[in-house]
Amino acid sequence: MWFVKAWRLITTLLAALSMGMAFCHLLEMSAKMTHDPALWLKLLQTLYGTFRTTGVAIEVGAVVTVVVAAFLVPRGAALAWTLTAALCLVLAHLAWWIGVAPVNDTMAALTPESLPADWMRLRIQWQYTHAARAVLEIVALAALVLSMLVDSVPQ
Repeated sequence: MWFVKAWRLITTLLAALSMGMAFCHLLEMSAKMTHDPALWLKLLQTLYGTFRTTGVAIEVGAVVTVVVAAFLVPRGAALAWTLTAALCLVLAHLAWWIGVAPVNDTMAALTPESLPADWMRLRIQWQYTHAARAVLEIVALAALVLSMLVDSVPQ
């Protein structure tokens, strides 16, 4: 039993760290949507190095641990909340690959002078995908906390 509790704690901590990164993107969004192309590109190319290295480990860890947690948690409300969290984290991860990674790949080697004509579409895709990810990750974290709370309430 202690193993399952420890696993759920680690899962929740990884989900919280992952949600924190997604929430940062959401908080930056209103300002970054007003930046000129050169500044937006510079921020995209320089600000997120740690997100790429540490963030990948945290996010993949959150997805893996929540999927395993779904097999460890007993039936009932705790399992339902854990499955909700797993779905949200998997969808957030999938959204990154579909909506963010292609923009990162496109913008990586560009300069302000070589930005494509549709750079604003790419910015919108990048920013709004991160906003959607933030919502999914907030719901996932809330679901994980609820899964532990329903187990802690005496029946």
